[in-house]
Amino acid sequence: MADPQGKHRIFVVDDEPAIAFSLGEVLRRQGFEVTSFTDPLKALEAIHINTPDFLIADVVMPGMSGIELAIVVREAYPTCMVLLFSGQLAISQMLQAAKESGHDFEVLSKPVPPEQILAKVFNGLGLNSPTPAARSGHQISSPDQPDYPIESLD
Repeated sequence: MADPQGKHRIFVVDDEPAIAFSLGEVLRRQGFEVTSFTDPLKALEAIHINTPDFLIADVVMPGMSGIELAIVVREAYPTCMVLLFSGQLAISQMLQAAKESGHDFEVLSKPVPPEQILAKVFNGLGLNSPTPAARSGHQISSPDQPDYPIESLD
């Protein structure tokens, strides 16, 4: 879970690279150790090697849904917090199936403002909320990714 320096580990999983990497960078700038994935199966492999404190995942992805991923993670690591998000309105059946097997996940609707995700992460981990200056919208870039505006993640 948290690394030796006390940083909380977060996995972000979304099949849309712009969202996965932008959200990862937003969280990283708040001091979290973040790993972003565009393939839920690769995230699942990594979870058993480097267990996260928090999983943030899109619901609808190829290969494995975010709900399926969340169920597997929660069954193996019950203390891992989970936050799901989706641009699809027709996910109620998947959520109902998860609920019937004892899993109740919160799902945010895309587009999700970064400050809303940050608030959920900080609250879920029992941390003080980030300052408004730290949440302000700005451009994100990394050496291998183009700039992405982060005013909303959709």
